[in-house]
Amino acid sequence: MTDADGKDAVPTLPPTANTGALGAMGRGATPDPVPRKAVVSWAFWDWATQPFNSVILTFVWASLYLVSWHFLPEDVARSGETIDPVTGAIGHISCDTAANTATEYCRSLAELSSGYGWATFAAGILILLLAPVLGQRADASGLKKRWLFIFTMLLAVAQFALFFTLEDPAYFWFGAIILALGSVISEIAGVNYNAMLAEVSTPKTIGKISGLGWGLGYLGGIVALGIVVALSQFDLLPAEDGLGYRLIAVGAGVWTLIFSIPMWLNVPEAPAHGVQDRVGFFQSYAILVKDLGALFRNHRPTFWFLLASAIYRDGLAGVFAFGGVLAAVAFGFSANEVMIFGIAANIVAGISTIVAGRFDDRFGGKAVIVFALVGLVVMALAVFGLREYGTMVFWVCGLLLSAFVGPAQAASRSLLARVTPAGMQGEIFGLYATTGRVASFLSPLMWALFIGISGSTIFGVLGIAIVLAVGLVLLLLVRLPKHVRLT
Repeated sequence: MTDADGKDAVPTLPPTANTGALGAMGRGATPDPVPRKAVVSWAFWDWATQPFNSVILTFVWASLYLVSWHFLPEDVARSGETIDPVTGAIGHISCDTAANTATEYCRSLAELSSGYGWATFAAGILILLLAPVLGQRADASGLKKRWLFIFTMLLAVAQFALFFTLEDPAYFWFGAIILALGSVISEIAGVNYNAMLAEVSTPKTIGKISGLGWGLGYLGGIVALGIVVALSQFDLLPAEDGLGYRLIAVGAGVWTLIFSIPMWLNVPEAPAHGVQDRVGFFQSYAILVKDLGALFRNHRPTFWFLLASAIYRDGLAGVFAFGGVLAAVAFGFSANEVMIFGIAANIVAGISTIVAGRFDDRFGGKAVIVFALVGLVVMALAVFGLREYGTMVFWVCGLLLSAFVGPAQAASRSLLARVTPAGMQGEIFGLYATTGRVASFLSPLMWALFIGISGSTIFGVLGIAIVLAVGLVLLLLVRLPKHVRLT
């Protein structure tokens, strides 16, 4: 099939006959072909927003600036300084040993890590309360693209606001709250973005197109982190008052604005599905509960998979959300080491996701997810148990963690596509995009609790491991149809 320009196009799904709230969660697309540039433009949104995830949340801004000596009292920060006997360069002690953990410097860093975890926990609660119903209302009204535009612009504004987080303990909570709000905005934007997947794909192409989005996201993270590393290596980032990190946040916001333009130009707004009465904001929650009840009664395996995936997907998010903090605070990685690790992690995740796709087709999505989750739990426990052996432990186990995350994410989408009842692809993927946020507070909660109780950042990894393990157990209990390999 070709579009008007003679290029390959992806046909869309015919409209479904479903009515009511569940039917409106995602609509069948029009029978008109979708030009390939619309598909690529949709996937490119992942590239546009990736710096917020890779640079701001994970590997640079939060871990190297916000949860670091920059926001400690000056005397406490100086107590943790070290001097390289060869180069004379000033560094800071690693908090991966029991002796160092007991110092005031490491205890203070743990308090910052815990505080950031509580801010992220609060963001998870907001996502739980807002994302499902906002996604439902946008889909029912046919305004997913409009809401995606609004929240993408708000995400850029949040990144610009980080510029005002000065290097001072008094500004820590300002930065933490802005990051938390940015996470809420990003997740709600993602609800609308994911719900548009059914409109640019078919059952045969949904995995491929979903993977294209993941792939562009990983690639965007590699490029963005590479730029930051290059700027750091050539001393092009001002050090005074955290100005370099604050300018990085501005750059990430500009990146989001520029690279989201293809979405606005090339992906049309889809009309609403079916006819629905207008209801109030709080009534939408009742409709959402009714939708889930209908799914439970009629398609129980899909319902239980959505629940299990909500748990373990939050664990997957926690691996990346706090991985950079572990590297910098618990294992004493330098700024460049954290960023280089981030680039390596994205490369490993991208390659493993592509390779795992073949195993997905051969053995089924559930087998891939179970294998990945087991690997994640084992590696998380290894990071904790072998911490006394230093940075090499995190390099090896951390990259293996990254290698398992991508396959689990990609296989989750493909598995859901396989167990979705015919004619309900849009609806179920809409629910997948929203119910996946229901448990988004668990990892931050467990992270903050374990650090708060122990007084050491490294214990946060145990909280993440528990969330992953619970999700794994729930997934094992889900009775899904036997995988049939298509030829």
